[in-house]
Amino acid sequence: MSNDNSDKPDNAAGSDANDQSANEMWGGRFATSPDALMEAINASIGFDQRLWRQDIAGSRAHATMLGTQGIVSADDVTAILKGLDAIEARIETGDFKFSAALEDIHMNIEAHLKDLIGDAAGRLHTARSRNDQVATDFRLYVRDALEGLDAALLGFQHALLVKAESHAATVMPGFTHLQTAQPVTFGHHCLAYVEMASRDRGRFSDARKRLNESPLGAAALAGTSFPIDRDATAKSLGFDGPTRNSLDSVSARDFALETLSAAAICATHMSRLAEEIVIWASAPFSFISLSDAFSTGSSIMPQKRNPDAAELCRAKAGRIIGALSTLLVVMKGLPLAYSKDMQEDKEPVFDALESLSLVIAAMTGMVGDLVVNEDAMRDAAAGGFSTATDLADWLVRAGGLPFREAHHVTGSIVALAENKGCGLEGLSLEEMQSVDKRITKEVFSVLSVEASVASRTSFGGTAPTEVAKQVAWWQNQLS
Repeated sequence: MSNDNSDKPDNAAGSDANDQSANEMWGGRFATSPDALMEAINASIGFDQRLWRQDIAGSRAHATMLGTQGIVSADDVTAILKGLDAIEARIETGDFKFSAALEDIHMNIEAHLKDLIGDAAGRLHTARSRNDQVATDFRLYVRDALEGLDAALLGFQHALLVKAESHAATVMPGFTHLQTAQPVTFGHHCLAYVEMASRDRGRFSDARKRLNESPLGAAALAGTSFPIDRDATAKSLGFDGPTRNSLDSVSARDFALETLSAAAICATHMSRLAEEIVIWASAPFSFISLSDAFSTGSSIMPQKRNPDAAELCRAKAGRIIGALSTLLVVMKGLPLAYSKDMQEDKEPVFDALESLSLVIAAMTGMVGDLVVNEDAMRDAAAGGFSTATDLADWLVRAGGLPFREAHHVTGSIVALAENKGCGLEGLSLEEMQSVDKRITKEVFSVLSVEASVASRTSFGGTAPTEVAKQVAWWQNQLS
């Protein structure tokens, strides 16, 4: 998108021409030009110019409807549509000058339309207000962004499935409290994030369904006396139908709040994986390595390979969560219908959705890029007495002990191994029988990490056979 060029001479915010245009846009109510400070705080063109595609689309639909309804002549509609085409082409080629004196994207486009086609441009705003205009533009923008995020998350899921399939049997430690808990497989771990991304996509889909109603035609707040066809404009813009209350149409921003809420949850999921990548790539873990594409070096320590991409993804979660908080605070005290406070709704939404899109792309790239150190993962999984639960389960199955008693016996055996400085599989049968005589040599069949993961065959478990089933299921779902 073009940037705000209001500081350039050919686009000077305080020029006589622009002051004149601003006064003409406002009509006869104001005799003098706005103060420079008022102009600075009032203008939104610096950020809302990115709505130009949506604004032009809304204007096309509105103009066409006005012509069909006989509210505006066919000749004027033709001129308006040709003028909008010309403006669209100029913006796409960078040959359009945005003016802060004209405040926002709506007035910038309307003023340039008048320059192109004359008085016919003034008929475009018949039966609408900037209030329903911006509400429509904003919904269209968020809808487009949601569709982009869904596609990005689908790519993220596919990248995870590739890793899950390749490492369905790669043993790694599963953690609780970041302490070694039980062995799992790396494929199983990857599938956990496939599940999270699926729920994120579901939340975005729900948000899209609820926002997909058209406010266009609600006008300032009360509707209009012109015989407009709101169903026609809604259909033209791909909405399911028009909104049913004009006050709510122009004042609602819960569609943006819901989208930001879903974005904050999604960013949190991305941040959790980013944190794990940072941990896994560290020297004490060495579970994975990242290529130069997603790492940086140190200006003073030549040996360093820093996972900066993951760290930045982790940090951007705070930015996205902050955008949700910002908009909640903006909206919490506003009476119906529209207040200028709502101009502050767009920047946090723009920033959050663009940041999340970047984060998903980076995380997808890192998942595809990372190389797994299977030996380091396996060695770590074998530490920390990770098969203690398998021993307790064996005592229940083979020895008939109640689980609580088996838990106590296992704890004593873990203490014995800890004192000896070995893993559970390093104890002799006699040493284990010194704790409980019911233990037989068959116990050694459950003490390896490979046996542990292979035994977790419950639905959704970490057994390689179950991981393979889930990978196949997800591949079918996502195809």
